[in-house]
Amino acid sequence: MRIATTIAAALVAAAIASPALAQNGPPPSPYTPRVDKPTCTMDELKAATTAYVEGQKKGTLAALPLHDKAEYLQNMKTVPAADGLWNTALPVAHAMSFHDPLRCKTFSEVIVTEGTPYVIGTRLYLDKGKVIRVDSIVTKKGDWLFNANAYAKYSKAEDWGPLMKYQHTPPAEMIRGANAYLDAFADKFTDIPWGQPCARLEGGAYTNREGKPDASCEVGIPKGVLYIVNRDYLIDPEKGVINVFCRFGSSEGGADVHTFRYIDGKIRAVHTLTAIPGPQANDEGGFDRAGVNPNA
Repeated sequence: MRIATTIAAALVAAAIASPALAQNGPPPSPYTPRVDKPTCTMDELKAATTAYVEGQKKGTLAALPLHDKAEYLQNMKTVPAADGLWNTALPVAHAMSFHDPLRCKTFSEVIVTEGTPYVIGTRLYLDKGKVIRVDSIVTKKGDWLFNANAYAKYSKAEDWGPLMKYQHTPPAEMIRGANAYLDAFADKFTDIPWGQPCARLEGGAYTNREGKPDASCEVGIPKGVLYIVNRDYLIDPEKGVINVFCRFGSSEGGADVHTFRYIDGKIRAVHTLTAIPGPQANDEGGFDRAGVNPNA
């Protein structure tokens, strides 16, 4: 009885305190909340990425079914809808998109080589037929290993199309392998499921410029201990792709996106975009200074 009385008293005290806490806490978000278990169809997701890519060419998101309280982010910072690069018409040289019908997310990689070059990675988050979040990572000259010409050249040459069913990898293994790669920046003994051939396209630097059939992605991880946090996953079951939005070093660290292509349980291609300053790649996918490998 004494325990029950104590619990009841605590509940009453909490009820009395709650209005005060609410009054002193942060104001309610002006954006529609993220949904734990959103609903969508693959057709809705594919229609959204088509509208986004076409809209980027025109400089408008008007064709997207935007929620009236959608949130807009650029390089992982919330921005007014009118301030995003999606409002600038860009001559898209190449684009490809991936779709997660379980998490109701899409990812589109957009490459611009004319005028001001960019490589953009944009996520759309959907629920009940509406886009509730637009999240773009924009990389440009000066960002880590950036070179849009090389990025376009090697992206166009790769196959990221739908797989045969027997080539699929279980989603849990895709997440485990992606995490093993990202964990390797802090722990060099992780078990990464590399396949062969495999190529890494990092900002514009490419690891298989010679097109070798036995090429490996085991080309090194930067020295030191660097934690990669705030990981957010998207899995395209048709194309064997897992896409990870994350930050380097801390919850306020550099905005980054890694995209992994799995075939038969092994990673066969990796694309990365990192919006932090760094060395540049050249048009052939090498480094801007001979003999310099920032991953060594």
